[in-house]
Amino acid sequence: MRIKTIALGLLATAAVGAAAGWFSLDKETRGLLATVPTNRDLLFWSQPQRDAAFRALDRLPVLAKWRVVPASATPRPLPPGPPLKLPMDVDAYMAGQRSAALLIVHDGKLRLERYGLGFDGDGRWTSFSVAKSITSTLVGAALRDGHLRSMDDKVSDYLPEMNGSAYDDVSIRQLLTMTSGVRWNEDYADPNSDVARFNKHQPEPGADALVSYLRRLPREAPPGTRWNYSTGETNLVGVLVSRATGRPLSDYLAEKIWKPAGMEQQATWILNRSGQEISGCCLQAAARDFARFGLFALDGARVEGKSIVPDGWLAEATSTRTGIGQAGRGYGYQWWTYDDGSYAARGIFGQGLFLDPRRRLLIVSNANWAGGARDRAATQAREDFYRQVQKAIDSEAAATTASRPPGG
Repeated sequence: MRIKTIALGLLATAAVGAAAGWFSLDKETRGLLATVPTNRDLLFWSQPQRDAAFRALDRLPVLAKWRVVPASATPRPLPPGPPLKLPMDVDAYMAGQRSAALLIVHDGKLRLERYGLGFDGDGRWTSFSVAKSITSTLVGAALRDGHLRSMDDKVSDYLPEMNGSAYDDVSIRQLLTMTSGVRWNEDYADPNSDVARFNKHQPEPGADALVSYLRRLPREAPPGTRWNYSTGETNLVGVLVSRATGRPLSDYLAEKIWKPAGMEQQATWILNRSGQEISGCCLQAAARDFARFGLFALDGARVEGKSIVPDGWLAEATSTRTGIGQAGRGYGYQWWTYDDGSYAARGIFGQGLFLDPRRRLLIVSNANWAGGARDRAATQAREDFYRQVQKAIDSEAAATTASRPPGG
């Protein structure tokens, strides 16, 4: 399986290399490379194309613009803990999810680490919308650093190009909670939806591609009155943070999170046509480094006791700020929330972080769901898995308490 990872690292070269180089590869590797997509319509790639591309998105010639986020010089240890006993067949669960990686970290210790689809701990898998929660944390950092004055500042205070658009009276808080009231269609199965079209938009000369697309959208509801999931708005948050800090988002991520949180491997962030990070998507990282980001969040966005966000901000970000029409669940600042205090980052096709502060529990998932971007059966199976892991942790705690001598 390792040969697949190496070969995909040579993808861009193979795409333009000599025929002799191509035929020198073994049959299995040539077959894998032959499935790599040659168009930008990511939502409509076949399952074999996704299997090949999700581990090499930053090496596809068709998406060959990205920035590097350097690794930390002092990686955070992920010490092993005792294997977690689960009352289920984990292999069968991973097969149903088409998992590339599944990690469980409890109380800072790695209790389970498994890989699939020919992927391993040395590779990078794309985040999809898990990146939204990372982008949100950079908003907190920009507030702490004074680059942003207030969550209630208007978008047009930082992006004057949005003056006169439906975003003119929308606040940063409303962007983060996806309550702008601006029309947006996030239907992943519709080739004419906004989420399918915005990355293809050709902007007017000198304009950012995303800003150019969004400022044309009409208003459907007053700001703050309606929740509507919009990847475009997270991408706008990224443009706003980059403009406010005067730096590429990748650089700010490296300074505020990637290096201080002790990431072991470099990450990459795909850029749009205008050279801006696609901040609602497409951060490529190792599964263990996604785990380290989760631990960073569980630690209150603190490193050595120092927070990168304002006091209380992360608690706000990871608790319900708006309803989403589902009992027991809500949405914070680009985090999905549960009434029990847990919260999650989610990306299409099965990417995810599940964080349970009360149990000091973190679950990392990378996958390529067979049922597509929003596979309902796979989604429910993953929710059920989260509950099974919580029960296993609780059973361990109860057994430990019961085994202690009286007064011990």
